[in-house]
This record gives sequence, structure tokens and C-alpha cells, in this order.
Amino acid sequence: MHPATRTAAVLAATGAGGVGYAMAEARSYRLRRVDVPVLDPGQRPLRVLHVSDLHLLPQQTKKIAWVRRLAELEPDLVVDTGDNLAGYYSVAPVLDALEPLLRLPGVFVFGSNDYVAPTRRNPFMYFRPNGSAHGIRRPEDFHADAELPWRDLRAGLVSGGWRELTNARASVVVDGRRIDAVGVDDPHIRRDRYAEVSAPADPAADLTLGVAHAPYQRVLDGMSRDGADLVLAGHTHGGQLRVPLSPAAIVTNCDLPRGQARGLSRWGGSWLHVSAGLGTSPYVRVRFACPPEATLLTLVPREE
Repeated sequence: MHPATRTAAVLAATGAGGVGYAMAEARSYRLRRVDVPVLDPGQRPLRVLHVSDLHLLPQQTKKIAWVRRLAELEPDLVVDTGDNLAGYYSVAPVLDALEPLLRLPGVFVFGSNDYVAPTRRNPFMYFRPNGSAHGIRRPEDFHADAELPWRDLRAGLVSGGWRELTNARASVVVDGRRIDAVGVDDPHIRRDRYAEVSAPADPAADLTLGVAHAPYQRVLDGMSRDGADLVLAGHTHGGQLRVPLSPAAIVTNCDLPRGQARGLSRWGGSWLHVSAGLGTSPYVRVRFACPPEATLLTLVPREE
């Protein structure tokens, strides 16, 4: 075999193997466990399950079963940061997957793909200066014929007992403690209205959470400035395709620094947790060095 032909064959085989691995990794669901030193000294730990970016299709039965088993962790609170749907017929499978978790206290916000189905995009658009591949910049740019049945999803989550945080505030009592939460609609499509719900954290609350789908800096800044103890978001997919062992994602699909695209970090005076999520777009069903995940956050007392 000619050397050039041999090289081409090796590259082709390597590429095919890489794609095969990335497709398999996208179905390799993981649970991460993280401690967050955010409670007042002397308080008992609280466990918060953070789920995000399911991008669920009806045929994804393995993912549905895996998400249902998360209830066995018996978290004190569930936080869902959106992009649950991936198609018009996804509402029933999503509610099936979340049904055991709906028996627990929970809060949620929506992402853009809860409102409209994902579309094909040029992957090089992710390298634009704002880090976003999204061609839709305004809420009014959504077309009715592309709309998903998000109202049915909202009704199912609310009737199950979860509190909606779409540009709203809510308080939940968990383990005898009051948790104040404030959330926004998806900043990625500029539906966030944080100024309308902004308020300083109430010192009478045992914990204050901020919740958003996409972790844009304008929202994180406001929540941190108001004294949120912990802010939770998703959207980035952790970068989805990462260089192995690299501390930073290649892209974030928002203006968040690449080094904070997944996991726990600090943002101002708040802790920030960004979930790498459990799914992908139906048009890019691969992950590399960034497996799909849910996270069990154990909130523990700060050091005195």
C-alpha cells in the first residue's frame, strides 16, 4: 500500500472510531457528587439534585429509566434548569422520566428547546465572539409552527408539585428550613426579566437560590449582587466536545468563561453550579470527554 494511502486509511479509521466513541459517550449517563460549603455553621446538610438539558426523545428509554432511578437518592430538593424537550412528542416521556422526582419538592425554569424544537446549525457558529450558535435573538422571532407543547409540560410539572420560577420568586420549606428561590426565563433567547423580580436576599431565609437555564453574565451578576447563596444553570452541555484533561471547554454557547462551563465555581459572592446536562441536540448526538450527567449537590456549612 502506498504510504499516502496507508495514512489516509489510518486517519479514516481513527476518525470513525472517535465518532463511534463520542456517540457511545452521549449515552453514558453519570451522577456527579459535589459538596457546596454554603450553609450557616451548625446547620444540617441539604441535598439538591440538579438535572438539566434532557433533550428527551420518546425512543430514549435508557435515559428515561436512568432519570427515574435518580429518585432513589432521596434528595431534599430537585432543581430542573430546562431544555427538557427535543420534539413535539416529548412531553409525555419527560413527565414519565421525572414522575418519581415530582413526588419531591422541586423548582424549574425552561430553556429555549422547551419552547421550540432544536434545528440544524452550522457548528462553526459556536465560535462567534459571543460564544453562541443561536440564530434567534428575540422572543418574537419564534414561529408558531415550530412551537412545542411547553404549556402541557408546565402543567404537568406544576400539578406534580414543583414551583415554576419563570421570571418569578418562590419559597419552599425543606427539612423544616425555608429556601427562597428566584428564577428567570431563558436568557439565551432574551426572555429573562430579572429586573422585575430582583430583590435583596431575605436574611430570614435559610438559603437563597438563583435559577436560570443559560448562565449569561448579566443574570449571574444580578443574582450574585442580590445575595444568592447558590446559582444553578445548565445550557452549556459542559462544552459537549472537550479536549481530554483540559480544564476549560472549547465553547460555552453563551458569554460564560470557558473554564466555568461545567461544575462548581465562584461568581462574585455566590457559588455557581453549571450542569453539563443529560442530552444533546437530536442533530448532534455526540459527546467527547464530557459525559452526560446529573449532579447531587450536598450543601454543607461554611467554615467558621
